[in-house]
Amino acid sequence: MRALTWQGIEKVIVDDVPDPGIIDATDAIVRITSTAICGSDLHLYKVLAPYLTPGDVLGHEFMGEVVDLGSAVTRLEVGDRVVVPFNISCGSCWMCSRGLFAQCETTQNRDQGKGASLFGYTSLYGQVPGGQAELVRVPHADFGPVVIPGDQSGVPDERFLYLSDILPTAWQGVAYADVPDGGTLAVLGAGPVGQLAISSARLQGVERVIAVDRVPERLALARARGAETIDLDAVDSVPDALRELTDGRGPDSVLEAVGMEAHGNPLAERAIGLASRLPKPLARAAIEHVGIDRLDALYTAFDGVRRGGTVSISGVYGGSADPLPMMDLFDKGLTLRMGQCHVKQWTDELLDHLSHDEDVLGVDDLATHRVPLEQAPEMYDLFQRKADGCVKVVLNP
Repeated sequence: MRALTWQGIEKVIVDDVPDPGIIDATDAIVRITSTAICGSDLHLYKVLAPYLTPGDVLGHEFMGEVVDLGSAVTRLEVGDRVVVPFNISCGSCWMCSRGLFAQCETTQNRDQGKGASLFGYTSLYGQVPGGQAELVRVPHADFGPVVIPGDQSGVPDERFLYLSDILPTAWQGVAYADVPDGGTLAVLGAGPVGQLAISSARLQGVERVIAVDRVPERLALARARGAETIDLDAVDSVPDALRELTDGRGPDSVLEAVGMEAHGNPLAERAIGLASRLPKPLARAAIEHVGIDRLDALYTAFDGVRRGGTVSISGVYGGSADPLPMMDLFDKGLTLRMGQCHVKQWTDELLDHLSHDEDVLGVDDLATHRVPLEQAPEMYDLFQRKADGCVKVVLNP
């Protein structure tokens, strides 16, 4: 089959790889009909290179049709149309029974000190082949895949594709932000997760959303979704601008949807570039024992949120020794919530919203680029540069 494979820093190619097969009785094989490039895939493109091996199949946002099943899978049938959550969870362990599916103890990567395995996301998370491919093996298919109802058979993939990651990630980020009645939520980063967070906030009853970004196309999309906007290139200080819009206090909650590669610190950017190019053992040591993240978005969240407020972190971070302003966090009495999305905790509610005729979450027009899988390498480059108005890329194998 054809699949997008990682070959080195900022180098991915579509190549012929062996077709996947059933290994465990709880496996399924899914023929991919749509897959997407996620913002966190871009971290693999460069920063997390020390945890990848040439030939790794990338991709963790995908959906398709079940074509084969292991003998223990009884809740699926061949021919079912399914979305597959990016985290692989069993549904029955101690963590899963509490809805903490991203911490599944059955697929946990204890040797790496990490949580549940993820599709297409480095040796830290199980080195499981991903879904930017024609076919994918889905472990624990007796629990994970979300079946699209039969009455939605004629609805295009993009109505449901983002259930795999960015939509529940945005929904969880807003829920974790715990915006009080009548309160204000600031969303830092108006990329795909930020855009869906704006729509999710409205459905969760948040009355006012302020979106912050520097890309004109993304700010325009945020306004179209009902958010006020701040162009970070047009203000001297984003936290000051947020306070000016909120009676001098700052927003009640901030959702940080940027992560480790935030703009704003060229020294940190160079350090990340150097760390990712070291020999793998040294590079891994640098990532695991040195602060390698660009923390501008995180610092902005801490500074901008009001005293006693909540910061919800959906952006991905990779460093283990990043400096944090602990005096300010303590003095302001902030609440922090963060972590990989527990996808299946939110899918029933989100599937209900998506099954309405009206596109209440704004998913149908989120993709700005739709191309064949064979064009994935150039799309990674385009997406990384935020060129050509690129917000979201959907690939069709």
